[in-house]
Amino acid sequence: MSKLQKWQVINSKMVLNHPWCQVRQDEIKLPNGQVIDDYFVIIKPDIVLVLPITTSREIIFVRQYRHGVENFFIELPAGRFDPTQETPEDAGLRELKEETGYVAEQLQKITTLYDNPSKDTNQIHLFLAENIIKVGGQSLDITEEIEVILIPIDEVLEKITQGEIAVAGSVAALFLGLNFMSNKVSKHDSI
Repeated sequence: MSKLQKWQVINSKMVLNHPWCQVRQDEIKLPNGQVIDDYFVIIKPDIVLVLPITTSREIIFVRQYRHGVENFFIELPAGRFDPTQETPEDAGLRELKEETGYVAEQLQKITTLYDNPSKDTNQIHLFLAENIIKVGGQSLDITEEIEVILIPIDEVLEKITQGEIAVAGSVAALFLGLNFMSNKVSKHDSI
C-alpha cells in the first residue's frame, strides 16, 4: 500500500473569477506538515480534441494563430466545452463541423488525459473520427481565423519530428489515435 497522502486544503478563495479564466488560491498543508499559503489553481473547462481521418487516409488539421505565444500552429480540431451542457462526443462533433466543415457519423473514444494536473483542473477528451465527409463551410467564433489543412498520414510523424506539429494535445492524440487504429486493424486481420 502506498504511503502517499493528499494535500489538505486549509482555506481556498477565488482571486480571479471571469467567464474565460478562473484562478483559485489555496492555502494547503503538505503531508510533511509544511503550510503553503499561495498555491494557485487554474480552473479551466474541459477540452475535446478530434483526430479526423478521410477515406483517402489524410488527417484534417487546422492552422491558426495562438496569442499566448504569438505564433501560428497546426493542430487537430478542438475546443472547450462544459460537461454539464453537452457530452464530450457531442462537443467533438460540433467542433469538427464548426472548425472544418467536415462531419462524422460517430466518434470513437481514444482516451481522456489531464492537461497539467499540478495547476489546471481540466481534462482533454480525445476522439477518432474516420470516414468523414465535407458538408459545408466553417462556422467560426469571433476570435477564430482557421485554415483547414489535409496532411497524408504517412507525413505526420516527420512533421512532428521537425516541429511543424508541436501542440502537446494534438501530438498525444496523433500517437494514441494512430496506435488505436493500427491495433483495431490488427485485431480485425487476426479474426
